[in-house]
Amino acid sequence: MAQALLSIQILPKVNGGEDVIPYVDRAIEVIKASGVTYRVGPLETTLEGELDHLIAIVKQMNDAMFEMGSPQVMSQIKLVVNKAGEASIAKQLTKYPDGQ
Repeated sequence: MAQALLSIQILPKVNGGEDVIPYVDRAIEVIKASGVTYRVGPLETTLEGELDHLIAIVKQMNDAMFEMGSPQVMSQIKLVVNKAGEASIAKQLTKYPDGQ
């Protein structure tokens, strides 16, 4: 199976004045429960793992937004797939381990 990095920014539609942060927190809980390696950033979260598993996690994240009452969810995704199994967050950040 192909190793992949998937970055996602999940944007659930919420009622006017409702805070989106609890929705984002729930999406991150779904990622954490999946057991994949991940890194939360200020605008998106990056997941590392097998492509089909990562896509399944995206579906679970969207389902969680609907369960919380969001009538619509937009998920912006960036995807890198490496057939040789070399896609990793650590490898991408070797030059910038502290994000600077």
